[in-house]
Amino acid sequence: MIYHALKTLCDCEEIGSVFVVLSPDDGLFHGYDWSDFSGKLQPLYCGGETRADTVLNGLIASELEPDDWVLVHDAARPCLTKAHLQKLIDVLRDDEVGGILAVPVADTIKRADERQRVLRTEDRTGLWHAQTPQMFRLELLTLALQRCKEVTDEASAVEAMGLNPRLVVGDASNFKVTYPQDLMMAELLLKERACA
Repeated sequence: MIYHALKTLCDCEEIGSVFVVLSPDDGLFHGYDWSDFSGKLQPLYCGGETRADTVLNGLIASELEPDDWVLVHDAARPCLTKAHLQKLIDVLRDDEVGGILAVPVADTIKRADERQRVLRTEDRTGLWHAQTPQMFRLELLTLALQRCKEVTDEASAVEAMGLNPRLVVGDASNFKVTYPQDLMMAELLLKERACA
């Protein structure tokens, strides 16, 4: 999965470096051949205990300029397309805050009680599924994550600072591999794209 996620990022001409933030004791990454990644790939062995810690450590270790754009992407999203990546960059290039790829919620949403019984149906108007990459300026994202570490994504930290990240429409093919059936779906989708 990580190969496909990294390949899309490394193939983008507008991205100068792709940092992979790994556990300090990772011994597997260098066991693979990454030579076809345009020399952009840079492992950083500074992962933390949480996602927020890992991203923050990676931002600090990257030694980028404060005004540089950074894109944070999940290795568990191997089906990101070049088109969606480019759309995100193009839409946010001059944005004052930054933003994320996301998809409007299409399904009916149920709120459950502690017994896994339907408590109520939620209004899905204005609800979106957050995806990655999430794109913000280095200084803003670093400050946001230093102030708010109890988040599940970078946009939440930026929101906690009173800012409103932009939603850039992606699609459901950029899903997060979470369950065993997701892995099968990702494999089928990636095989289909390779044959196209």
